[in-house]
Amino acid sequence: MNLLMIQKEGTDLYRTLLDSETSREILRFYRPRKTECGVIIENSTLGGALSLISELNWYIRRYVAELFLEISPELYCTRDFATDVYQRSNKLKETWSFSKLISIKGGQIMDEIWMEPHSSKEDYPDILESSDYVLEVWCAEYEKEE
Repeated sequence: MNLLMIQKEGTDLYRTLLDSETSREILRFYRPRKTECGVIIENSTLGGALSLISELNWYIRRYVAELFLEISPELYCTRDFATDVYQRSNKLKETWSFSKLISIKGGQIMDEIWMEPHSSKEDYPDILESSDYVLEVWCAEYEKEE
């Protein structure tokens, strides 16, 4: 259960977290890894990841553009979806109707598009070609309505 924090433009999130005594204390049992677009923090459980998000909330609000949890290899979800799963409002399934693609280029989010139900990343060749990375992100149903 990886926690992926995509940093805001002009921010070195990894350096910011290491420079702060408070965040170093929060992360003392973790090994954050720097990525081109931010930081990945490995976590063993969904509950642990949600707890860590709560502890890092000040840094997330200030320095993070987007935050996702990796629920399986190359499949991510939003904090709201993860909370719903944790509270048993949703169950993880093979497919999910409320998914979006996040396009990352040069370490920044470039585009975000909602996927048609039962489609896959490969059904969106334009976004795949124009991006360094494309994340498939499952969302809570109400997030699409916003």
